[in-house]
Amino acid sequence: MAKETIALNGFDMTLDQAWAIAKGDANVDIANQAHKRLDKAFDTLMTAARLGKPVYGLTVGVGLNKDHKLFDASGEMTEEALKASREFQYNALRAHSAAVGEPMPAELVRLGMVVRLNTLLHGQTGVQPVVADLYEAYLDNDIVPVIPSKGTVGEADILMASHVGLAMLGEWEVYYKGERMSSSEAMKQAGIKPLSPIGKDALSILSNNSFATAYAMKALKDSEQVLNVAPTLFGLSLEGLNGNVAPFLPQTNDVRPFPYVQATADTILNKLDGSYLWELNQDRPLQDPLSFRTSGYTFAMAEKAADELEKMLSIHINASDDNPAVVLNPGKEYVNKPQVAKYLIDGKGGVFPTTNFNPLPVAMAVQQLSVAMTQVSHNSVMRTTRLSDDHFTHLPRFLTAPGNVGHAFGAVQKAYVDLHVRNKQLAQPVSFEGVAIAGNIEDTFTNLKLASDNLIQIADNMSYIFGLELFHSAQAIDLRKMDNPKLMLGKDTGKMYKEYRKLVKFVDKDRAYTPDFQASSEFVKAY
Repeated sequence: MAKETIALNGFDMTLDQAWAIAKGDANVDIANQAHKRLDKAFDTLMTAARLGKPVYGLTVGVGLNKDHKLFDASGEMTEEALKASREFQYNALRAHSAAVGEPMPAELVRLGMVVRLNTLLHGQTGVQPVVADLYEAYLDNDIVPVIPSKGTVGEADILMASHVGLAMLGEWEVYYKGERMSSSEAMKQAGIKPLSPIGKDALSILSNNSFATAYAMKALKDSEQVLNVAPTLFGLSLEGLNGNVAPFLPQTNDVRPFPYVQATADTILNKLDGSYLWELNQDRPLQDPLSFRTSGYTFAMAEKAADELEKMLSIHINASDDNPAVVLNPGKEYVNKPQVAKYLIDGKGGVFPTTNFNPLPVAMAVQQLSVAMTQVSHNSVMRTTRLSDDHFTHLPRFLTAPGNVGHAFGAVQKAYVDLHVRNKQLAQPVSFEGVAIAGNIEDTFTNLKLASDNLIQIADNMSYIFGLELFHSAQAIDLRKMDNPKLMLGKDTGKMYKEYRKLVKFVDKDRAYTPDFQASSEFVKAY
């Protein structure tokens, strides 16, 4: 079957489309109007250079040397000037290829390259159009630069992204056709001509947040998988407890109409359609432990945080995070002010210094979701502990099966408590951590990559924490069925219970639980 081809224009790429290209399920094509924007932006940038406009990264250097002029651009650019520009491009990519750590997973490298290609097509970078063509060629030929996974403070991933440019020059290593080889050899085999950079090509390739963004997208994807499972898994735990549905009723939540809360509660109740919990039961308490009663709020706030992160990412991947920005149709605000007028190019647009490389909106949303996920973690470990407590369930202590004279579930609590403590640590904010660098110019941070790494780990831990909750709730259900073989579960909770029991069997006597916990985690990730 032929692959789908997704046309990118810089303005409306969805997260799902980015993932489809990254996974190799779709090829990429650059829309015609996007190519025209690239041409116009590059022409605007070169015009600025010819007019002697100070352009950060073009007519003046970068970082500590930003006041060092590379060449005189007051007139037409000479061969000498072009040579100086190219030398600057090569040196910039070499000097900034300085990350550390294990190589990024190939899928995330590709995802970062998809993001960067689309943001290039937004039209504010001023690169040669061939730069975008090379991103497209690398993606469609599955040439994956080897990029170390650490070395960014969240104000553009310059030490990581530079490796893409170095590969395009033919001076780095890539994965191609299942082998790690020189990028020059891979491009030769694929029939791709190496990049000959000028102008702002190098700066545009290295100064962006695309790879940290890829990790943020993975963090969101992993978190959403956990949250998608949550209402059904919680419903099964409520059935294991013989809990009360009252906290999730419309009559309850309409009194305090916070957004997301009633919708989440409705989802929980729908999962319990057909459950015995809708029937009267004299043993059922009026009020359950708070970790059960408040879970509607907990899931709702996590869903809200996930939606906010998705919103911020959707904006970010369809916009420019370049500095400077080539603005093709600048607004008229303040243009009569000399300080603003200096950035304008008559009839062409303007080249403006920016701080659009600061991904704080995304970083804050990632950290907000980390906190929300850890609240989910908290409620889960508390619910699991209550499920093994005979005071709350009126089942055997530690969910011990009849005839089992061993420990049953008495010792397993340490596993999920360990993971929850880790989640609490991982949820601590990191966006204001760092020290001033680059000659004390770069003195603030977002640490988007680190924040995203933390959320990815939280989501992975949650697959185990939820897996252990499911391990307990299924055991509780089985014990209840021994007393009442006709016990009815909800349509959706019953389906989850049956699917889970195909992988993890009832614990009738003590056994090694490690394989069960691994299987439970994998079940949560795949359900």
